[in-house]
Amino acid sequence: MEHGSFTNDKDASFTLAEEDHTLANAVRFMLNQDPRVTLAGYSIPHPSLECVNVRVQTTGDPAREVLKDACQELMLMNRHVRSVFDKAVSEFKVEQARLAAEEEEKKKAEEEEIKKQRDLLASMDIESG
Repeated sequence: MEHGSFTNDKDASFTLAEEDHTLANAVRFMLNQDPRVTLAGYSIPHPSLECVNVRVQTTGDPAREVLKDACQELMLMNRHVRSVFDKAVSEFKVEQARLAAEEEEKKKAEEEEIKKQRDLLASMDIESG
């Protein structure tokens, strides 16, 4: 919901329902990165209310458009973070599988060596000699 003036669209406040500091701080950060923004901040009216008020003042561009652009930039950033995270998880799983396979091979080699040693000891029958 937008709260603003009909005559001045460069200053506006927006209410984001069912949101908290998590989204509000990220939006505020993205807004403050935009050179068109002169002021960006947010407040939570009361801890029991699930809404955030975001205030945007710009150099002249409509505050609604600047907020929309900031949200789109935030979505792009989140997509990038997600793709980097997913890639890292995939690489980790591949590495874990490789390490598990190496460990299994090592274990099999040790078992074979123990079996060879047992067979050798069994062939050296001390009592029959």
